[in-house]
Amino acid sequence: MKLIHRLLNKKLERTLKRGKSVLLLGPRQTGKTTLINKYKADLEITLLISKIRRRYEVDPDQLIREVKALKRTNNRAPLIIIDEVQKVPALMDAIQYLIDKKLGQFILTGSSARKLKHNTNINLLPGRVIQLRLDPFSLEELSVLPSIESFLLYGSLPAIFLEPDLSIREEELDSYVDLYLEDEVRAEAIVRDIGAFENFLRLASIESGNLVNFDKISQDIGVARTTIAAYYQILEDCLIVERIEPYTTSITRKKLIKSPKYLFFDLGLRRLAAKEQPTLPHKYLGSLFEQFIGLELIRFSRQQNSKISVHFWRDSAGPEVDWVLRRNDELLPIEVKWTDTPSRRDAKHLELFLNEYPKANKGYIVCQVSHNQVLSNNIEAISWKDLTKKLNNW
Repeated sequence: MKLIHRLLNKKLERTLKRGKSVLLLGPRQTGKTTLINKYKADLEITLLISKIRRRYEVDPDQLIREVKALKRTNNRAPLIIIDEVQKVPALMDAIQYLIDKKLGQFILTGSSARKLKHNTNINLLPGRVIQLRLDPFSLEELSVLPSIESFLLYGSLPAIFLEPDLSIREEELDSYVDLYLEDEVRAEAIVRDIGAFENFLRLASIESGNLVNFDKISQDIGVARTTIAAYYQILEDCLIVERIEPYTTSITRKKLIKSPKYLFFDLGLRRLAAKEQPTLPHKYLGSLFEQFIGLELIRFSRQQNSKISVHFWRDSAGPEVDWVLRRNDELLPIEVKWTDTPSRRDAKHLELFLNEYPKANKGYIVCQVSHNQVLSNNIEAISWKDLTKKLNNW
């Protein structure tokens, strides 16, 4: 199987060389274990193994005793790797103690932030535990790009992306959804009504990329609106969806949409969760392409040391821009069009945005052109394949 270099690797190396500990979060099968396998640990603990997990659940302080027994090498604290640390949240107190006392350096991995977020104080260790996020493959990590249709149907989870047999891809994605429901929802007893949650998961995947209407989903499933909001929070905490906030700053507009959007973190997973076949009906292509670009923007923003946030912009009266990147006071509006023949007409909302926000001095239409085209002084139509190159030059 071809090895694909992950961009996060350099950031992980730099962080560890500085003596910091790392919390590496990422959905299942994004390659966290592969990424950290190059590091030789003085102690390695895999909490996916039930026998090991139970031992630390009963006695979390066992970790302190084990680390104290390790020897320092070249005056360096021992390196401890704990895989799927969210399985035993009680270990976090022991980890904090060991870091505070400089007795160990940690690489912690987790495929869900739910228990870490609600039951521990790991976020109260600024500057000591650096949180990193590993996503599926991004465009920048791939030297050879498949067709855009392949991305829209199967996503870019590493093991699935590298599998040449499409029927096996389909089976793996299907089992991913089942495993998530079993391990993260049913086994953890997060929700009382697993049937209602399964129905919600399907509707949420169908609505991925749209403005969320909690009331409509509530009526469709037959549960309270507050329950729908709680279900979305579960998906967010378990790293299944990305929450996108709208850009709402405006002097002239009073009716900018303030509701968020949610994107499933992988389009292959989204399709299987929606129980859709591996086909691309034309009426869905625009929405899926827009979601694909949105996910690429999120992954790009995470790779940047500078603070870049991803938003969308929409006026309830009609005008909207699919994506808006914000870096300090700078704005970059991006429209996504499923076309290989873009025109000035496709740029009308971008032009409106640029006129209203002086701190945005250019905009892009991401589409399927073979060669990039200048549509006006500050608007360019670009191929989706060139998106990362353009962003790196922003």
